[in-house]
Amino acid sequence: MTTSSLPIETARVEDFDEMNRFLNTLFHHALEPEAYEAEKAIFEPARALVVRDGAELVATATAFTRDLAVPGGEVPAAHVSMVGVAPTHRRRGLLTAMMHRQLRDIRDAGREPVAVLWASEGRIYPRFGYGLASQRLEIDSVTAELRLPAPTPDEGRLRLDLPANRRPDLARVYDQARLDRPGWSARDDRWWRYVLVDPESQRGGATERRVVLHEGPDGVDGYGLFRTKAEWDSGGPKSTTTVDEVVATSPAAYRAIWRMLLSIDLTRRLTSNRAAVDEPLLWLVDEPRRLGVRQIDALWVRVVDVPAALAARRYATDLDVVIEVTDDLLPENTGRWRLVGGPKTASCTPATGPADLACDVRCLGELFLGGASLTTLAAAGRVRELRSGALAETTPAFTWHRAPSAMEVF
Repeated sequence: MTTSSLPIETARVEDFDEMNRFLNTLFHHALEPEAYEAEKAIFEPARALVVRDGAELVATATAFTRDLAVPGGEVPAAHVSMVGVAPTHRRRGLLTAMMHRQLRDIRDAGREPVAVLWASEGRIYPRFGYGLASQRLEIDSVTAELRLPAPTPDEGRLRLDLPANRRPDLARVYDQARLDRPGWSARDDRWWRYVLVDPESQRGGATERRVVLHEGPDGVDGYGLFRTKAEWDSGGPKSTTTVDEVVATSPAAYRAIWRMLLSIDLTRRLTSNRAAVDEPLLWLVDEPRRLGVRQIDALWVRVVDVPAALAARRYATDLDVVIEVTDDLLPENTGRWRLVGGPKTASCTPATGPADLACDVRCLGELFLGGASLTTLAAAGRVRELRSGALAETTPAFTWHRAPSAMEVF
């Protein structure tokens, strides 16, 4: 790799069109006029970085300003996206320079203790201190082989509609459910428009997206976003249902929505690629093997400000531990930190005494949403126990009653 001398600049509003075309080319997408306005509405030029070689755009990176649900609450988090380097300018250090600059900008601004992203390839971002903080399930099921329990009296009425017609209901249910699920990002009107945009060219021959809503005693308390794709062969229908989101604030709504999605007439297959690793569906169906589950990575977290980040979340059990942290990119994080916390409160301050555990900042990202086990990371050689018994004492505290999840690619 050679080091590039090309300057990194802050983007301007008028750069969006060029960046949009550039990234569509890099990620092999067609230009989407329908999605253009929704994507432009979430663009934050002051947080976008561009690199030009003469007049040619050759690299970009940006971040969005959003809150992220974490164990016990939420934190402001830089949602990193639109990262790419032209194939003509690879191996020149452009990505490294942009990532270093972006992390320094986030740290110096002092508003966001963590950054979060989806990785196109898992090997890219650990070198910048990002850790795999949540995983997801891909479901590819044979619906004829699955049964759910019979409906119960507390299950209400289901209604079908187009998502755009019911956006206030979707937003209300999502907001009620979000803080109980680490990894879900806040959605204002701009982000709901982005999430629901539905270009025909990205449907893969399937229908437009639809929504099923569950109405309980107090109104809508759950929804499922889905589409179907027709297919027939000599044996008859074998259409597919693709599920994008299921959000419910009551068990009755969750069961009723999944029962309908798994039993739509003329369908024989259901797929979903962003289910939670603790998805209740695995315990609802009579034959979980037929769900065809595969587990893969989801959100990656980079702890930008160690004391602020660790104090911002809550812990499943009381803990009082000193952690020695190393961070090659943000040296302010390097040192010993005393973390005292529990289910209701937490603090993280510099420590002068001996450390109980030692790890790098990437490990803190993996632990941050409660998705990784401290003991497992130690077994992988990623965490060192400096005081006997510290691992057994501390591991339960970093877990949470809900596994982290991520339904939305930003």
